[in-house]
Amino acid sequence: MCGIVGYVGEKNANEVLIAGLKKLEYRGYDSCGVVTLSDKHFDITKSTSRIDSLEENLKDAPKSKIGLGHTRWATHGGATENNAHPHVSSNKKFVVVHNGIIENYAKLREMLKKKGYKFYSDTDTEVVPNLIDLYYKGDLLKAVKDATDALEGSFALGIMDVNEPDTIVGTKRNSPLVVGVGDKECFLASDFSAILKYTDKISVMENDEFTVLKNGGISFYNNELKPCGKDFKIMDTKDEDTEKNGYEHFMLKEMNENTLTVKNTVEAYLKDDEIEFDLKLTKEDFEKVRQIHIVACGTAMHAGLNGKNIIERLTRIPVNVEVASEFRYKDPIIHEDDLVIFISQSGETADTVACIELVKERKIKFLSLVNVRESTIDRISENVIYTKAGPEIAVASTKAYIAQICLIDLFAIYLAKLLKTADKKLIKELMHEMKTMHVKVQEVLDNSEKCKEYAKEIAGASDVFYLGRGVDYYVALEGSLKLKEISYIHSEATQFGELKHGPIALIEEDTPAIAICTSKRLMSKVVSNIKEIKARGAKVLFITNHKNLHDEIYDEIIEVPVTDELLAPILTVVPLQLIAYYVTVEKGLDVDKPRNLAKSVTVE
Repeated sequence: MCGIVGYVGEKNANEVLIAGLKKLEYRGYDSCGVVTLSDKHFDITKSTSRIDSLEENLKDAPKSKIGLGHTRWATHGGATENNAHPHVSSNKKFVVVHNGIIENYAKLREMLKKKGYKFYSDTDTEVVPNLIDLYYKGDLLKAVKDATDALEGSFALGIMDVNEPDTIVGTKRNSPLVVGVGDKECFLASDFSAILKYTDKISVMENDEFTVLKNGGISFYNNELKPCGKDFKIMDTKDEDTEKNGYEHFMLKEMNENTLTVKNTVEAYLKDDEIEFDLKLTKEDFEKVRQIHIVACGTAMHAGLNGKNIIERLTRIPVNVEVASEFRYKDPIIHEDDLVIFISQSGETADTVACIELVKERKIKFLSLVNVRESTIDRISENVIYTKAGPEIAVASTKAYIAQICLIDLFAIYLAKLLKTADKKLIKELMHEMKTMHVKVQEVLDNSEKCKEYAKEIAGASDVFYLGRGVDYYVALEGSLKLKEISYIHSEATQFGELKHGPIALIEEDTPAIAICTSKRLMSKVVSNIKEIKARGAKVLFITNHKNLHDEIYDEIIEVPVTDELLAPILTVVPLQLIAYYVTVEKGLDVDKPRNLAKSVTVE
């Protein structure tokens, strides 16, 4: 959500800022803008369209060697040029870009109005440059410190002073911010991907730290404004990893990377017949666990539901799956012998971060599954297991979800083997299946043409049903979410057994229904349920790994390779991802940047 990029150096700042903002498009935005400084004058350009439009508007802009850029995901006020960042103080002396939410902005705004400050936007952000001006007594860093002391909420800030032509100040609280250093140039960004084109030397800001970027270098200060040393790390992600590489969309590229994602994730932890994680949690810690809580949001929560299924089946430890935004406010019942597992693709999900802080306060054992090293969740977690998906740019998660369920499957097998709660033969078979799973994923991808043809059939639908039992229902939830996210078709995932308790009233002639079944013991029940909806006019696509089924129970069928039903979600979700993608392409919508959504949800 929202994106920041800042630059001080010898290059044309506008070119650097635009390149950085394009790398941040995946975060989701509805307006964008840049500011540069030359001859003691801020040049501000904004757009409520895409960054390409902003770039076009900057063709004749004056050149500068310093500037800030921003992509905004609207929270306070609509998507207008007035509300777009950057925001300036009433006297045009200070300019600010901001990610996050200032919770006490209304009170601050009224105070500032009484002191004569004028406001032109509906945003919470506009109070910040005016607060800096109010506190400014000749020292920009001190004024920023005093201003942020007055703020409540979350923020990452980039600040410039019209009278300091080579200086950017940055600071953060509960919103990500990184600093990069190159050859006689320095960078500020909300995400290191924005600056990888220019440098891979990154330092991550901590809460209430400050940084001053100048032509001469970078300085860091703690919350008392005392200088503090910080390390720069070399990032292993390369700029080319965030390019489309010939694919029409990032989502298509990332779905086709599912095979490598599965291979890399499995090979990182499963070697020979042993699964190894670099954890500080001991066998004795795991032996004490009486209940597991999995906490996540959206797609990651669906991966957690898959985890519930396989962990309970292999270990017989009860697992609760909770949405992070609910868990943090419900005064959760967690005990010292519980284990909490947090899942986040970005490692920056605000609700999940808050839940980790809650669990840490109660001194409960926890581990985190993340895709991004040096992310907030990575840094605040003592025990971390990394998915090996690589950068994921499309807003709708595909390969990161696949990596998450692979990783939680591996963890379930690891735990069962450690605690000796499952049959040794089953454990061995599951590990063998995991080693070859990437080959089966590729088989599904190689047969994507049927998904493409089916997508054409349902692209005009107003409602689509996704149906399953057990773990197949959890996959149905993810498939339904994918279709909603990017095609804007209303879809609903329902457990087959719940159809007769209400949802079947919505089934009528030609209603598209996607049914999933990978369980032998449930197949007869599923067949009966399918007949019930077909009798009411539903058109059924059946996704299964069962062979030789009577064709009267479906209208279309997509077969996936046979595997143990505990691991089947890795395969059955792939056609659902492909169908959502092809429906969206058929409708002519923006696949990678769906409306109203953001990739990294860094506010509540």
